Amino acid sequence: MMRVCDPAQGKVGDIIAVSGENLGKDRVAEVFLTKGTEDIKVDVVAQSKTLVKFKVPPEATEGRYAITVLTTTSIPQLIEQPVLLNVTR
Repeated sequence: MMRVCDPAQGKVGDIIAVSGENLGKDRVAEVFLTKGTEDIKVDVVAQSKTLVKFKVPPEATEGRYAITVLTTTSIPQLIEQPVLLNVTR
């Protein structure tokens, strides 16, 4: 589960670090920014059991996004995490 997004605000191209637990590649297959029904896959640049770093993608528009993960379970699930990222221009 993700717990802290640092920084909590970023622009396209910025690297965002999200910390928590059970975030390793054995648990998290992909990471998305979610706003309403829009899911934007992010480019993960580093991943460990307690940290995921990703780049804010160019498709992200201004606004508040939830961070969603796709699990690696036998039946993969998209799970919205309790952290938010505010994208600015």
